[in-house]
Amino acid sequence: MRVLLSTYGSRGDVEPVAGLAAQLRELGVEVLMSAPPDEEFADLLAGLGVPLVPVGPSARELTKSAPPPTSIPEHAAQIVAAQTEAILPVAQDCDAMVVTGMMPAAAGARSVAEKVGIPSVFAALQKVILPSPHHMPLAYPGRPFPPEVTDNRQLWDLDAESVNALFGDGLNTDRATMGLPPVDHVRDYVFGDRPLLATDPTLDPWQQPADLDVVQTGAWLLPDTRPLPPELMAFLDAGTPPVFVGFGSMPMLGAPDAATAAIEAVRAQGRRVVVRAGWADLSLIDDRDDCFAVGEINQQALFPRVAAVVHHGGSGTTTTATRAGSPQVVVPQLADQPYFASRVADLGVGVAHDGPNPTFESLSTALKSALTPETRARATAVAGMIRTNGTIVAARLVAMLGS
Repeated sequence: MRVLLSTYGSRGDVEPVAGLAAQLRELGVEVLMSAPPDEEFADLLAGLGVPLVPVGPSARELTKSAPPPTSIPEHAAQIVAAQTEAILPVAQDCDAMVVTGMMPAAAGARSVAEKVGIPSVFAALQKVILPSPHHMPLAYPGRPFPPEVTDNRQLWDLDAESVNALFGDGLNTDRATMGLPPVDHVRDYVFGDRPLLATDPTLDPWQQPADLDVVQTGAWLLPDTRPLPPELMAFLDAGTPPVFVGFGSMPMLGAPDAATAAIEAVRAQGRRVVVRAGWADLSLIDDRDDCFAVGEINQQALFPRVAAVVHHGGSGTTTTATRAGSPQVVVPQLADQPYFASRVADLGVGVAHDGPNPTFESLSTALKSALTPETRARATAVAGMIRTNGTIVAARLVAMLGS
């Protein structure tokens, strides 16, 4: 059996699918994966022995460029076309496809699966994108919801209209080139009747009844066996547990002084700091020996050794920190991140920062709460509730797709 895994987005869209790829290989399934051509993704997949089908422009550059809302349909059409160009040639030799990532990329990938006649399934990496009467949708840039509309079902109807308006023309133009009929409801086409939800039910519980027959597998985790660098190990061993600060694939364009604010706020609590550069290019602000800078790092090994994790609230980072039992300060930037910030606060395992732009004062207040013994005890308790078999569950389901 040969399966194509298709995703497009930041590392939070790529690494969980890489985890699924690794598990499918354990089951004897041949796997290839389409993803953005960024070097870090190529290196990740090369380390797993999974062939990469590069698709579209660099995800990092697309994230940093932040195109204006008026250009979203144009960019979406380009992403759809890039999907077809990249994966149509390889999909013809596959038995099934798993699709996730940005909506236009997922729409293009599902059209390719339809064209070559193989089964495909959509996987959501956060529940807030899936229609449900229990939560409202995320608004697209430039298309805010009318303030007078508060009913979730009405909001999801408006969301469907936005998806059609933003992505419908580009998708159907591309489908026409493949001889496929137009799609009237893009969102419903992408999600299908029974999507997978690749999140932990404690951290991101799916509620019934809902509009979709969702299969929640648990989070897709890629085991990371890389040792921590000797220099970092020496820093960790030389004093009390530090606070980790890193914002993943978020460029933090609205907070150019995020590193300064974070380091000074952590120091004000009498703590040392580990700073991860990430796509925000965070760096040390001086040469004091209480700070250590890292690049790409094994967060699964690092987080159990820190006093707290200050991060952006991506699904993967939130899951890793929660599983490690590390108190959190979540500084959400966009999309699903405010939701995961609220879940961290609701579970009592950390603090949701108010807004995307951290300051010394706001982070100091948040850290005082996150670093209390009570928060640490709660984080330790919740860590034991996080499931670790989500990738196995998903791999077994996917393996049955093409059988």
